[in-house]
Amino acid sequence: MTSSLHRGRPRRPGPHISVRVAHAVLGCAIGLVWLVLPGMTSGDGAPVAIKEPASAPSSVAAAAEEEDETSPADLVLPLVAVAAVGAVAGYGYVRRVRRARSRTTPGGSGGPPPPGSAPPLTALDGRARAALVEADDRIRAARAELDYAEPLFGSHPVAPLRRTVQEAGTELAAAFRMRRRYDEGTPAEDAARAHALAGIVGRCEETTRRLDSVDDALARLRGPDDGPGAALGVAEGRFRELTGLVAGSETVLAGLRTRYAPTATASVIGNVEQAKDRLLFATVRLNEARQAADTGRAGTAAAHLRAAEAAVAQAAVLLGGVGRLAALLEAAERTVPAALTGAEAELSAARADEAAMGPGAPHALLRHADVVLASVRQELTAGRPCDPVGMLRRIVRATEPFAPGRAGVLPAAALIVARTSTGAAADFVETHRGAVGAAARTGLAEAERLLATNDPIDRRAADDLALEALELAEQDVRTHGNPGPAPEGTADGIGAAGAVLGGIVPPGTTADGPPADPPPGKA
Repeated sequence: MTSSLHRGRPRRPGPHISVRVAHAVLGCAIGLVWLVLPGMTSGDGAPVAIKEPASAPSSVAAAAEEEDETSPADLVLPLVAVAAVGAVAGYGYVRRVRRARSRTTPGGSGGPPPPGSAPPLTALDGRARAALVEADDRIRAARAELDYAEPLFGSHPVAPLRRTVQEAGTELAAAFRMRRRYDEGTPAEDAARAHALAGIVGRCEETTRRLDSVDDALARLRGPDDGPGAALGVAEGRFRELTGLVAGSETVLAGLRTRYAPTATASVIGNVEQAKDRLLFATVRLNEARQAADTGRAGTAAAHLRAAEAAVAQAAVLLGGVGRLAALLEAAERTVPAALTGAEAELSAARADEAAMGPGAPHALLRHADVVLASVRQELTAGRPCDPVGMLRRIVRATEPFAPGRAGVLPAAALIVARTSTGAAADFVETHRGAVGAAARTGLAEAERLLATNDPIDRRAADDLALEALELAEQDVRTHGNPGPAPEGTADGIGAAGAVLGGIVPPGTTADGPPADPPPGKA
């Protein structure tokens, strides 16, 4: 295959230059002939006819005078001809060179690159980001769908589908890892970076290919003639179960807000209200699915059912986040006193080492750690609502230079901190994926990878990445804005904004399921 660089290279001007040079040489030769020819015809000694011999000397003088008067003109004309030919040849050469330098395609000047040439790096970057978001959404939707399929078909036929989804998740995790390295500047060369982006897109395509096979297998399990009645029953049962958990979650959240500082509960402060919103949306969709099934509109019933299942699944994530945070805050509260004791022991050992080695840079770190521990102890004994996870984070980070990766209470404290931030980021991305972009998802994927290594050294990095991912995701949602309610009085207005933000339905979805057709000129 011919490289695009060779296809876009201008043709060599060599043959055209030789033609111009030949023209110039020919012109010079003609000029020289013109100059030499008069001398060759008049200087050969041929006799000249004389009518009056007596007047020969005067006639010869007159002839010589006439020859002297006409010779300058004979010289000027050939020189002008030579100059003209040279000028024409030079002009043609310069014009040819300029046209060759400015030409970007074999048949024209400027314009877009020829078809088949490599796309710009920015275009590949955008394509890779979009592919990551799409594949991540597909993975999340597939996992939720299998949770509904298992009660219908049993664990045995669903187990291979779960393995396929897990394999697809491995492909996607590799793509996120490649994206993380790309964002860090590796590789550095443009050609290698383009290759990396193409690899990310390829892994995302492999992810979606595997998920397509899962969709096909689920369609075969359901059968072409099976109605949505059984699936509706499963979804309605889970809906009723979650509806019964809302009141309990409200009580738990109210207790957390009373017991702990606002920073401790900030990540779940709106979870219960958002869960109610998703459940309201699910109520409407389940009713519409039931009505569509009763009237024989199987396709419409299935679309409403899938939307209801996704809304119920997100409500479960939101309510589950409240309970998980409550457990982590309690664990952190129990761990803070032991973490303080362990941190002070590590600092004492570090001081002993410093005394043996002499004062140096660790002295400033020790003083900083002392200040942090004193501040945490003061907050702990003040009797006011506090943030135990935040306390553990400060303890772990202050003592990290002196106790990296050691066993004991400090690594356990770091694990609580990392699990809290990673869980909060994961829940937010899951329930706001209609607005969250590739950067936040990439950071979250890397945080989850580091946390899964179970290496104490990776826990600080996992915490940092999860906090960064949560901040980026919240920024994406603020930039995206509220999609706005549907027209007043329509069923779509109930929970529709939250469903769009959660990626459950695309913007413009109507009561019949698919997005509304855009108005003319808006496609």
